[in-house]
Amino acid sequence: MTTSAAGQPLIPQPPATVAALRQAIRQIAPAALPAFTQELDQAADQSRQGSDLAPLQRFVAQWAVYIHIQRQPDMAADLRRWEDATASGDAAQARQAASEIGRILDEAHAAIGLPAR
Repeated sequence: MTTSAAGQPLIPQPPATVAALRQAIRQIAPAALPAFTQELDQAADQSRQGSDLAPLQRFVAQWAVYIHIQRQPDMAADLRRWEDATASGDAAQARQAASEIGRILDEAHAAIGLPAR
């Protein structure tokens, strides 16, 4: 992953296009590229089969949110920490972790102009 000045995004938020999102993944999270490609193929197949763009729109939105989070190392670290906390076995901690994960995702949705989940 590329480094950044404290608190600064690694890269600007890319436009919500498949090509721009793919390039951003290559830059900030290259290990996620196989998942990106597989999910794109699935969304494209679903769109073709149903003659509906909704699967592709969901794919673009999901990956735009992912990139928004991953391009900000502090936010990405917080998300990973809360995701790890869900496996603690403690119900209260798992509820708090789920709430914090939701908050991070809601912030990311709002930041890129998507409606709340």
